[in-house]
This record gives sequence, structure tokens and C-alpha cells, in this order.
Amino acid sequence: MTITAANDISDLYNISSDAVKNTLYGSTQETEENQNMFGTLLNAAMNNINETNGYLSDQENEELKIAMGISENTHDLSIAIQKAETALQYTLAVRDKLLTAYNEIMQIQI
Repeated sequence: MTITAANDISDLYNISSDAVKNTLYGSTQETEENQNMFGTLLNAAMNNINETNGYLSDQENEELKIAMGISENTHDLSIAIQKAETALQYTLAVRDKLLTAYNEIMQIQI
């Protein structure tokens, strides 16, 4: 069985895969989608940081209320402390993973 080069190349034009067509003809849509995905990731990271800051602020407020004698409810304080600690641990874990990924990308030889 012999396959000629002309048949191989012409078969590429008959492929219905969008990935192959985009590679063959070039596509700016993929670049725009990647930029949108990065923007979404960045917004999610910023929301995570803002939420963590909110939990830390709530913790400080509860601690101040207990210290000044405004509140005697230690249950709210313990909940605020646990939320702040969990959010901070999560944020630090995400930061560490992003830094690891960045370092791996920077080590790629081009």
C-alpha cells in the first residue's frame, strides 16, 4: 500500500476539526479566549484576596468587641477566627501553586 504525498496534504483540508482548521488558517479567536480566561482567573484571585481580607477584618472586630467588653459571645469569635484561618490558608496555598507554576514556566527553554 503506497500513499502519495498529494493525497496526504489534500486530506488535511477535508478534516472537520476546529483545532486543525485554526492551526492551518490561523485564528485570533483563540488568543482572545486565552486573554479572557486569564482575566477571569485574575478576577477570581482578586475576589479571593478581598474575601480573605474581609474574614480577617471580621476576626479583628470580634476580638475588639470581646476585649472592650461589648460582647461576651465567644462563639462568634471562634467562628470568625476559624473562617479567617481557613481563608488565609487557602489563599496562601493558591499563591504557592501559582508561584510554582510561574517558576516552571520560566524554566522552559525556548
